[in-house]
Amino acid sequence: MATGLKNLKIYKMAEELELKVHELTKIYPKDEKYRTVDQLRRSSASVSNNIAEAYNKSSIKEKLRIIRDIAKSEAEETKRNLMRSAKKGYCEKISIELANEYTNLIKAISGYIRFLKTYQLSN
Repeated sequence: MATGLKNLKIYKMAEELELKVHELTKIYPKDEKYRTVDQLRRSSASVSNNIAEAYNKSSIKEKLRIIRDIAKSEAEETKRNLMRSAKKGYCEKISIELANEYTNLIKAISGYIRFLKTYQLSN
């Protein structure tokens, strides 16, 4: 496993994307502040928060549950809201680029899940 949370690839990716989403939402229309902006910020923050929580669990089963059921789902939700934002015309190019980056994060999370399952079977 990665030595230290800060060295975990999916955690670094999630943190970077969270900051990008936060910057993007600063330029959304004011009438989206309590809908799209709030939801994007919360779901993007939840990805890295849940990866951190899972990382510190001693049980592989618990790590898998949090990563698979929460962190990956929050990444999917963020991606979906970015695509919806693009359809609404909010920073279309940047929203689509970020959605694509979330696709890469989701793939990386899936890889980490496979790694944890393999690790679990070997121990």
